[in-house]
Amino acid sequence: MTTATERLDRTFGALADPTRRAILARLRTGEASVTELAEPFEMSLPAVSKHLKVLERAGLIARGRERQWRPARLKAEPLKEVAEWTERYRRFWEESYDRLDGYLEELQDRGKEKDDGQKR
Repeated sequence: MTTATERLDRTFGALADPTRRAILARLRTGEASVTELAEPFEMSLPAVSKHLKVLERAGLIARGRERQWRPARLKAEPLKEVAEWTERYRRFWEESYDRLDGYLEELQDRGKEKDDGQKR
């Protein structure tokens, strides 16, 4: 059985490559064949197929079979897991930025007080 950590590792590994991210972006608009997916890239069909296999192992796409055509389609569940994982860190950064905002306001207030004191 695959653990959540192993699924995240595979998903992040698949997303690490810009070609694979571009393939996923294309699949948001619907199913596509290897030939269609290869069009914007300067690489061979076998090279695109290797990228598709990585995406498929990560659970990010599914491959169908209609006669000779094997369309790929997006499966977003692993992306949901990534979003949930990163959500914890978003909260951390928002809280850090809120503390920084408070500190900067405090510094500005001190600066205004100092300026007001020098004007008198």
